[in-house]
Amino acid sequence: MVKKSPTKPPAEHLRESPAHDSVRLEALFASIGEGVIATDETGAITRMNQMALDLLGLTRADVMGKHFLSTIISVHDNGHPLDVFERPIVKAFQTGKTISARTLYQQKNGALLPVHITVAPIIFRGRPIGAIEVFRDLTTEIEADKLKSDFISIASHQLRTPLSAINMYTSMLRDGLAGEVSKEQLPYLQTILTSVERMNVLIDTLLNITRIESGGIVIKPRMARVDNLAREMLTEFVPAARAKSIDLTSQLPETMEPISTDTLLIREICANLLNNAIKYTPQGGRVHFELSETPKEVLWKVTDTGYGIPENAQKNIFLKFFRAENITNKDVSGTGLGLYLIKNIAESLGGELWFESTENVGSTFHFSLPKEILRS
Repeated sequence: MVKKSPTKPPAEHLRESPAHDSVRLEALFASIGEGVIATDETGAITRMNQMALDLLGLTRADVMGKHFLSTIISVHDNGHPLDVFERPIVKAFQTGKTISARTLYQQKNGALLPVHITVAPIIFRGRPIGAIEVFRDLTTEIEADKLKSDFISIASHQLRTPLSAINMYTSMLRDGLAGEVSKEQLPYLQTILTSVERMNVLIDTLLNITRIESGGIVIKPRMARVDNLAREMLTEFVPAARAKSIDLTSQLPETMEPISTDTLLIREICANLLNNAIKYTPQGGRVHFELSETPKEVLWKVTDTGYGIPENAQKNIFLKFFRAENITNKDVSGTGLGLYLIKNIAESLGGELWFESTENVGSTFHFSLPKEILRS
């Protein structure tokens, strides 16, 4: 009997050598289409792909073995360097968590590059032994956003003139200034006026959003009592609540100390929350407005017994143009821009906006502002 020699395993099943693994890892690192920088536990740069070098105008000799914070310069809009503890890579090392942020990187020639950064710490046996940063150039996105904002701003302003004419002449027709109007014609004229008003509100909202997104909204603080502001606003919404037989109630402090804040922006937030609560609450429901304060914060709360927000829609509720399906099915008018707008306004004031909601039960929206920011 002829003894057969052992069969060799197929080449694809052979274990690859460490050297082969290293070459493949290096090729993978180099082929990533965004800038990638790796550091060791001391913050020294150990790897940097060609995309990162090209974006920053650097060479390998400029970076390899150098400390990340002194080599990769991050600055504010005014050109001043970020504080060390503001840097995402420092936060990643401190927290052990992935950190994302937008910033400006200084290129070798001194030009500033807008970037979005994501830094992940490399954890081994419970401690960070390095970090990986991925960043991408935001120049094209920012230019596109500016073009979009410019277009919206120009188009919105151009719409004002014809809408004003439509509003004026329709009002004149409704009031009989061009001859008697029949009872059958009046509802049609009123529908035109209502639609014009909705268009004007939409234009105002779009303009406010473009200002926020371009950093164009300037906060103009003045001393004011927000409890008096709340009383004024509640009075304005009584007719809308009464038209739907909604029980509009409130709980306000008897008096509050004046604070330094932008009352127009505060009014925008509260008006939007009250308007939404009344709009999305069925006939005969309840809306409750509450204002309170703690030693550190001023708190607003609007609770309704409305349609509520489905659980699967809640993560998207502050996105631009988003409207939950249960609302669109009921044909309630809206643009999906209001909450996006006031979320940005709240954050620009240093505050927070959040909510709890149960479908077919109702919603509660909260708005808070820290007193140390509000007080003069």
